[in-house]
Amino acid sequence: MSANQTANREREVHVQSGGLMLVLILGLLLGDVALIVSRTVTGPLLAVCIVAAPILIVLLSGLFTLQPNEARVLLLFGHYKGTVRESGFHWGNPFYSYGTSSSGELVVIPGSRSSHSGAKPDTTARVRSPQSRNKISLRARTLNVETLKVNDKRGNPIEIGAVVVWRVADTAQAMFDVDNYEKYIPTQSESALRHLASLYAYDNGEDNEVTLRSNVDEISSDLRRELQERLSKAGVQVDEARLTHLAYAPEIAQAMLRRQQAEAVIAARQKIVHGAVSMVHMALTELAEKHVVTLDDERRAAMVSNLMVVLCGESEVHPVVNTGTLYN
Repeated sequence: MSANQTANREREVHVQSGGLMLVLILGLLLGDVALIVSRTVTGPLLAVCIVAAPILIVLLSGLFTLQPNEARVLLLFGHYKGTVRESGFHWGNPFYSYGTSSSGELVVIPGSRSSHSGAKPDTTARVRSPQSRNKISLRARTLNVETLKVNDKRGNPIEIGAVVVWRVADTAQAMFDVDNYEKYIPTQSESALRHLASLYAYDNGEDNEVTLRSNVDEISSDLRRELQERLSKAGVQVDEARLTHLAYAPEIAQAMLRRQQAEAVIAARQKIVHGAVSMVHMALTELAEKHVVTLDDERRAAMVSNLMVVLCGESEVHPVVNTGTLYN
């Protein structure tokens, strides 16, 4: 926070029962109307009854309901008075402000047209309706960060996307510390994902190096930690953050695919050669220990060469049977 800005903190408060206040206000209103109609009061008392009627009607506007996992921020003449988190039917000061909550729902208005010049007329329009009296949803919500094109630690262009599960933890911070927390979250999430991708290589890391492709759990944990640091000033709690898309950019995808194929071929060859050498060594050792045949260095070298060809060759080998002496 800057020097001229202080962080707000939520204060949970309790208000009057809506059912009790509804019965009380309606009883007073009906009694007041009955006195005025019956003309049993005159003079100053009649004036009081006439003035009381609109006041009682205004008091009815203080009734409101809260669903489970929903809260209402109480704002009176620009001052934060607290937050109601208890679900049910409540009554509060009717002068609590409606505010400028940004968490309203998108409403489709039929019959509207686009205001841009040259644009085709549209039969519907989507506008954001203000949410009733600073109500904020406390439910878990999912943000799908669209696929971004960024450079990894080695400068390779990659495509990366993520999903973030978040909820409002501090309603006062969400309302007063950022201008619009629902727009703030996608912007910061995209920025955090770009920064994270630049810190790690896509793959082929050095010994014990964390990479984007091989260490998904560690990357997701780091992403969640960075998002929490960025979004905490908006009173938002990040429940989960995970990568949903990871690939090389199209312009280098074919080259990287050929590199991966070459690396796979090399790895396979290394394993084949290692196995072949072990088998040749085992064969020579067994022949020598069991005195099956005694070979000099030249014929031992020829036998090793033949066995390596048989074991490492990709095509099927057709042996030539020698029916004469071994040394001819």
